[in-house]
Amino acid sequence: MTSPRSTGDGKPVTARAAANAGARIISVGGGKGGVGKSFMVANVATCLARAGHRVIVVDCDLEGANLHTVVGAHAPVASLADFVAQRVDDLGKLVFDTPIDGLQLIAGTHANLSEAQPTHLRRVRLMRALRRLQADFVILDLGAGVHSAVLDYFLVADDGLVVCSPEPTSVENAYTFLRAAFYRRMRLAMVGHGVRKLVTTAMDQRNEHGMRTPLDLLREIESIDSADGARFVQTMREFRPRVVINNVRTAEDIKLGFAVCSVCRKYFGIDAEYLGYVNQDEDVRLSVANRKPLVEYRPKSDASIYLQRIARKLAGSRPPSQRVAASAPAAGSPAP
Repeated sequence: MTSPRSTGDGKPVTARAAANAGARIISVGGGKGGVGKSFMVANVATCLARAGHRVIVVDCDLEGANLHTVVGAHAPVASLADFVAQRVDDLGKLVFDTPIDGLQLIAGTHANLSEAQPTHLRRVRLMRALRRLQADFVILDLGAGVHSAVLDYFLVADDGLVVCSPEPTSVENAYTFLRAAFYRRMRLAMVGHGVRKLVTTAMDQRNEHGMRTPLDLLREIESIDSADGARFVQTMREFRPRVVINNVRTAEDIKLGFAVCSVCRKYFGIDAEYLGYVNQDEDVRLSVANRKPLVEYRPKSDASIYLQRIARKLAGSRPPSQRVAASAPAAGSPAP
C-alpha cells in the first residue's frame, strides 16, 4: 500500500519513493482494542523469521504495550518511549533480540502516559528511521483508536492490515478506523485550490453537489479534469488496506471479510483485499499464557496453519535473507 507523506514544501510523497530501498513496513491496526493485533503481529513475524527473513516488530501502542510479553521477551530498560521523549535518537539502539531466531523487537514499555505519542515532527523522524533499520520486514503493532499518530503509522506502511473480529463493536470500529485513515490520507494528499474547495464542500453531508460518500467526492474531483485532480484521485485510489478476520467461529464469520471489502469499494472507491482469517482456537489463550506465539506453541493447529498462509501472502515474492532459519512446518488448508 503506497501512502502519502509530506515533504518540506507541503507536497505529498509516497512511502516507496521516499524509501527507495530498505525494510518493508507492515502496519497492523483496526481501531478496537482486544481484536488480536498483537497476536497477529507476533505470529506473522515469527512465521516470516522462520522462513529466513530478518524481522523487527515495533510496539507502537505506548499506552498499552504488551508485544514483548506475546513474543516471550522481558521488558527492556530502553524502549520506543525513549525515542519519543528524545532521550535516544538512534532507533537501532532500541532493537533487541527475542527468544525467536531472526526476530527482534523494539518495545513500547515505560512510556510517559501524559505525553505518550510523539509530536508530528518526531513521527516523521521515526518513520524515516524505521526504513533504515537492518531488516527485511518491520512490523508495527498499532494502538487502538484513531489518534493521528496511529493513522500516520498505518499510512506510512507498504502494507496496512486491518484486524477485525466477528463482533458488531469490532466491525463498527474497523469501519471508523478505515474512514479516519482515508480522510487522513486525503488531507495529506490535497493539492490545488479546486480540490481543496471540493473536499471542504464534501464535509457537509447535505452539500448542493450531492456528494454523500468519499466515492462521490473522488468522482467529482475526476470531473474537474485537471492535473491536480488526477494526481489526487490516483493517490487516493492507491490506498489498499488488507483485511484479516480473527477469532472466526462460523462460515458467516468467514464471509465478514468479503463484506468489509465490499463496503470499502462501495463507500470509499478503494480495493481492499481480504488477506485471510484465523479460526477460534483454545490454544491461542494457552500460547499467550506461556509467552509463546501460537505458531511456536502449537505449530500444527488449524489457527497456526492459517497464520502461516497469511505470512506467506505478505512475504510475496520477496526472497529470504542469507540468514539460516529454522525450518517451518508444512502448510495446511489455504485461507481465502
